[in-house]
Parts: sequence; structure tokens; C-alpha cells
Amino acid sequence: MAGSAAAVVALLDPWLAEDAPEPLQIATSGSTGQPKRVALSRAAVEASAEATHAYLGGPGQWLLSVPVAYIAGVQVLVRSLLAGHRPVLGEAHPDLATAIAAMTGERRYASLVPTQLVRALDDQRDRTALASLDAVLLGGARLDPTVRRSAEAAGIGVVETYGMSETAGGCVYDGRPLPGVDVRVDADGRVWLCGPMLADGYVDEPGRTAEAFVDGWFRTDDLGELDRDERGVRLRLLGRADDVVNSGGVKVAAAAVAQRLRAHPRVAAAEVVGVPDPEWGERVVAHVVGDLDLDEARDWVAAEHPRTWAPTVLRRHDALPLLDNGKVDRMRLRAEA
Repeated sequence: MAGSAAAVVALLDPWLAEDAPEPLQIATSGSTGQPKRVALSRAAVEASAEATHAYLGGPGQWLLSVPVAYIAGVQVLVRSLLAGHRPVLGEAHPDLATAIAAMTGERRYASLVPTQLVRALDDQRDRTALASLDAVLLGGARLDPTVRRSAEAAGIGVVETYGMSETAGGCVYDGRPLPGVDVRVDADGRVWLCGPMLADGYVDEPGRTAEAFVDGWFRTDDLGELDRDERGVRLRLLGRADDVVNSGGVKVAAAAVAQRLRAHPRVAAAEVVGVPDPEWGERVVAHVVGDLDLDEARDWVAAEHPRTWAPTVLRRHDALPLLDNGKVDRMRLRAEA
């Protein structure tokens, strides 16, 4: 689904009222490979929106500040429309604070990517405006714990979401499955999701559909662990299955290495990828925004993880390349390395 936010609202409003509408076709982000088109029924989209509002404490008006070409933006619009509100479109206002001031709902929400939150924290008006909302959903990319702490210290009600187009958007919030959602982790550490918000499959790709959608469950590309406490199940994500870099026979958890690099006081952002190498099979390449050389990076990683996990190549950037939805463009990083 593409077009301006106002045009998408004009399409979604009657789609939600139709007796038997055709499924929405939503593109995946393509952050690690070829994008796919996901078929989402109205029942799945509505189930996701209703579960979100149940988790947050009730329906409300939403601010749209993420692209409508992807599921996160579509769900922002759907949630508002189902709650009886016209969504406030960020594109119609000069800044975040002005857009939030235009919201009139009794309960007010926004959905952002982490990069937007970081920028808002540097602006007093935007920071104060976000703190006035009932909740701010963060998704599309990993949220740095230090950024979350800064946001919460400013009074912003942050909720970190996990989900994808195939689950009609976020279905696990702050590690907790939404109402109606089941989570399991298989013997290989792969995360599987189940619930009424699952997609029908991939458009015109029966093979991929059969591989990913099995007996009412969706097989994700993510690795995780499940914990249990007095509140029930909690999912802890460990990274993507394709983030494991096999270098010289050693399996390197690229997400863990990147997280360690981000903790360095002179690093603002970091991402780690594996690229083919004739001697080692793959080599570990660190892409960082910050003043850090390779020897320092290796020592920093080795202080917490096996030294065999330390990057063998380091590339510095002014900023990491991003896709339209705010995710780091890992395919581009691999190509550059």
C-alpha cells in the first residue's frame, strides 16, 4: 500500500466497512533481502488493532509519523479509524510538537522509530509534547536501552514493540505477547508466533507461504529466549537467525557484538554484518558512528565476549544508512563491506 497518508486513509475507511474486502497487500521492509508482499485480511488487521488498545488501556487517537507504505503506518491509521477518530497526520504539520498539539482524542498515542525518538529528545518542545501522550510505541529497529531510560526520565511512556508485516504489526510489547498471541521458541532458538492477527501468506508465493506459515504458526527470522515470571511469558530477542556469522568455524552472534559496540562511550550507533571471505568463510565487519579504531573495537568486544567474536574490519560512518521505515539498511552495509 502506497500513497500519501491522506490518500491511504481514504482507502482504509471504506475497506474497514466492507462486508468482505479483499486482503490488504503490504510490502515487507526488505532490510535483509528481497521484499515480499503479505496478504492481510481485515480480521487480522482489526485483531491487531484491538489487541494493541487492550494492552494500552483503551482506544484513542493516533499520530502518524511513520511511512504508510509499511504495516506500522497502516496500523496507526486503522487504530485511529476503529476508535472513531481521524488520525493526525505528521506530514501536515511543521514539527512533532505542533502535530501533537492538534490531537483532540481523550487518549492519545504515537508510533515512532527509534531514530525519531532520539531526535525528539534533543528538542525540548518535542520532548514535552511526547510526554503528554498516553503511550509512544517504538518499533522498526532496536531501541537502545540508554535512549529508553532518557525518554522515561523525561516522562515519555515508551512501549517497545516487536512484530512484522506477517503479524499485522507489533504483537509483543515490552516482551509480553498481546492478548490472543502465543509465542514459542524451537530447539534452534527460532521464534514462532501464533494469533488471530497472522497474515494469510505471501502474495503469489505458495512455496514461501508453506515454509513460513505452519499449522497456524508463523516462523520468524528471529532468535529468542522465553522467560516466565508472575506476569507470564516474556520474550527476549537475541537477534536474527541470519545475523549469526560463521567465521573460521566460530559462530559469532552479530547482534550481541553490535550491542556491545553501542555501549562504548564514543559510539553513537553500530551495526555488525558478515561478508564472504576466502580464508575464514565469513569475516565480521563492524560499521560504527563514532571515534573508534579497529584495535579499540576488538579490545572492547573481547572484554565481554570471546575474542573470536571481535570484528576484523571496522568502517566508520557519519550515519548508518536507513530504509524508509527507519531500519538500518543491512544489505547496503554488506555491499559496502
